[in-house]
Amino acid sequence: MRLEERDVALLRCPATGQPLQRLPDGRLATGDRRHTYDVSAHGIPLFAVGALSNDAATQQRHYDRIAALYVESLGYPHTIEYSAYLDRVLMDAVVPSRLGLVAEICCGRGEACRLLQDKTGRLVGVDISAKMLEQAAHDLGDRCLFLQGDATRIPLASAAFDSVFILGGIHHVNQRSALFAEVFRILKPGGYFYWREPVSDFFLWRWIRAVIYRISPQLDSQTERPLLWEETVPVLEQAGFTVEVWKTVGFLGFCLFMNADVLIFNRLFRFLPGIRRLTRLFCAIDDATTRTSALERSGLIVVGRARKPPAAEKAA
Repeated sequence: MRLEERDVALLRCPATGQPLQRLPDGRLATGDRRHTYDVSAHGIPLFAVGALSNDAATQQRHYDRIAALYVESLGYPHTIEYSAYLDRVLMDAVVPSRLGLVAEICCGRGEACRLLQDKTGRLVGVDISAKMLEQAAHDLGDRCLFLQGDATRIPLASAAFDSVFILGGIHHVNQRSALFAEVFRILKPGGYFYWREPVSDFFLWRWIRAVIYRISPQLDSQTERPLLWEETVPVLEQAGFTVEVWKTVGFLGFCLFMNADVLIFNRLFRFLPGIRRLTRLFCAIDDATTRTSALERSGLIVVGRARKPPAAEKAA
């Protein structure tokens, strides 16, 4: 991945918000040289050394440890099929003509970047885990810029992006008012924020997850908390957003086919003959289930869209 001058222009010091410039040795620095940041051998600017919240530090250690298993599980045939269904639901909520310049926060291996790379221009991904970012840069570095940074102190310029995506990252951040304020800050007036996250408004999933989050070594119960409508929408509105879409999807099929990194038996499904066809059948059943009026808020995953008002003043 090559760091271009147009990329440097988008970057900001997470400690001060100042613009950055490239030094002769390849590092990035503020104009007064009081804050300098290394760039990894993979071309990833490293902003998560001196400006890191406690939760972000915990998540960094956690995902650096499980990165290989997480990436492997996403390559199983049943995971690929169910993920494709979730991608279709997400794209139904997207306003394609307004994607513009895109940032993916908590990007991991670049899920939104992969999904959108043929639908827009340059994409920017931010994550706390250097190992996850290395995988993303290896796969997508020609089209995307990846940065290591804290989601509550995003090292990007204000009012610079037309669209921001978070796919599975909000539930890792306890300081959600700070996260949403940062997303609001980097969006242009009229820009859109899209997310796809675990949601536990349905009591059954809330109880089951309370157990699984405590017993699974692949999850961190201290820094992972699925969304609840009543805890999320008001905070988004307090940040200045207008929430336009809140749609839940995923039911029994999600439990069976989308937890291979957490539930060991799920990994065995990849050896079953016809597993792709079976997964597509469960996708259709889950979709029909969460479309019924009685269960429309019962899904395990929420897809959402919020807009920064067009008249919102640009931050300095």
